[in-house]
Amino acid sequence: MRVHTIGFTRKSAEQFFELIRTAGARSVTDVRRRPDTQLSGFAQARDLRYFVPKLAGITYRHELLLAPSTELLNDYRRHGLAWDDYVPRYIAELRERRVETVLKPSDLDETILLCSEPTTERCHRRLCLEYLGEHWGTITRIDL
Repeated sequence: MRVHTIGFTRKSAEQFFELIRTAGARSVTDVRRRPDTQLSGFAQARDLRYFVPKLAGITYRHELLLAPSTELLNDYRRHGLAWDDYVPRYIAELRERRVETVLKPSDLDETILLCSEPTTERCHRRLCLEYLGEHWGTITRIDL
């Protein structure tokens, strides 16, 4: 199973869409809690629903099940929650939602997980793939 990941920050729209277009994936799966904020710029969900199929020839979908809760995001971004404290709370949310049984490997195989973080170092898209890999078996992560 292969899953690509991409963050839109620190990329121009041209770089972003070229990476998506040339990745060889079948879809983009947006894993953000709030995909339509003004801070998303060219990567607002309402725009990606149009641009991803037009520019990359693949589908776009929003998967809220893999997004951190609003409370967790606020604690991390606004209240200074340390990354080392964020990680177990996010994993607990995935476990509570039973994402490994609600989603199937085919839902994510050859998709591109999208969020705002420029790298996966401190990003929930890496964490969710590690969590799912523990339940589904090896997932090859390809960061764009």
